[in-house]
Amino acid sequence: MMLTIGIIMVLATIYFLVKRYDARLVLLASGIIMACVAGTPMVSLNAFAKDMTNSGLIQAVCSVMGFAMVMKYTECDKHLINLMANGLSKVRPLLIPGVVIATYAVNIALPSAAGTAAAAGAIFVPLMMSAGVHPAMAGAAVKCGTYGSMLNPGLAHNPFVAKIAGVGVMDVIGFHYKANIASLIVATIMITMIAYYKKEHKGYVAEGLEVEESFKVNLLHALMPIFPILILILGSTGVVPAFKMDVPQAMIIGALCALLVTRKNPVNLSNAFFDGMGKAYGEILGIIIAAGVFVSGLTAMGLVKAFTTAMLNNPAIVKICAAVGPFVLGLVVGSGDAATFAFNEAITPHAPDFGMSQVQMGSMATLGGTLGRTMSPIAGATIIIAGIAGVNPMEITKRNGLPMIGAMIVGMAFLL
Repeated sequence: MMLTIGIIMVLATIYFLVKRYDARLVLLASGIIMACVAGTPMVSLNAFAKDMTNSGLIQAVCSVMGFAMVMKYTECDKHLINLMANGLSKVRPLLIPGVVIATYAVNIALPSAAGTAAAAGAIFVPLMMSAGVHPAMAGAAVKCGTYGSMLNPGLAHNPFVAKIAGVGVMDVIGFHYKANIASLIVATIMITMIAYYKKEHKGYVAEGLEVEESFKVNLLHALMPIFPILILILGSTGVVPAFKMDVPQAMIIGALCALLVTRKNPVNLSNAFFDGMGKAYGEILGIIIAAGVFVSGLTAMGLVKAFTTAMLNNPAIVKICAAVGPFVLGLVVGSGDAATFAFNEAITPHAPDFGMSQVQMGSMATLGGTLGRTMSPIAGATIIIAGIAGVNPMEITKRNGLPMIGAMIVGMAFLL
């Protein structure tokens, strides 16, 4: 009886998420209700209190989002995007694949998919449309590149999996980066082929949408968004031992360098950094905390134990669940975060029981959820790009659907 009620609660949770109710409210309410039905209401509240002080996640996620806000305030992100756009506009046959890869690169430096969609979309969509690319295809090309954040050590999922596995964040990225790059190559090839097949790579006449040609790119400003990432990579690989440090230190150094280079108001820059940190806690860590409460409710109802037992008795389905589950939920609800965090918290700690490493299972769930969200028509990033391109979000999903499915298949093959 308890399992039946739990399944109904899960279906109701998915329904409200699909209806785009606030994910934090839905997950919190569902977790607390399930814990109360199970007769252990304090379990959910204790989970809330515990996840509020998850130091590893708070340090990484908040510092990265603080740095991202600094890049927005100093307009260094705008310099980086215009630099890439200027190069791509000179090589027309490589325009579509180049935009996918360039957006992916921007998303590595600026880990917010919605932020990347707004910043990169505002430059790349008009660029492609002015070059004759159909608006929906232009939007789809940008959307295909909005999962580069998986290579950013500040992406919440990377330190989350690292904490579960007891390893460093860069160890997690070092495990899944080949799968990510392979999936990017497949997605890039497929979206380009679709553009040529539909004859949407040229012939469109844009009216009033042009790249800001008068914008003067400052190379130093353009390098600032990727500077902390370079520090972390050079330090973690041992190329420059002095650069070996954690994410928060690298982000602070990056923000200070941006201040020196741009000579912006230090008070406003500081405010931007801390505003970004607060936004990260409320919007990103808020979902992680809510997902923890939801999982505590699932555990109290016995669903986690039943699911784990079912997978132990059928090890063959574990790999499918880790990959396809978060992908489908990411597609349906428009966010890969809630599904991925819930899966990783509930199942990934038990990965050795299924003959997999925790890093392996966690990476599969993260990639699946991220690709599902990248394909979703109701994802915030999709809606932003569709608005810039002036098309229905479904038109973007129709074009990047196959590339994302192909990316998932190849990416999971590498991870397995």
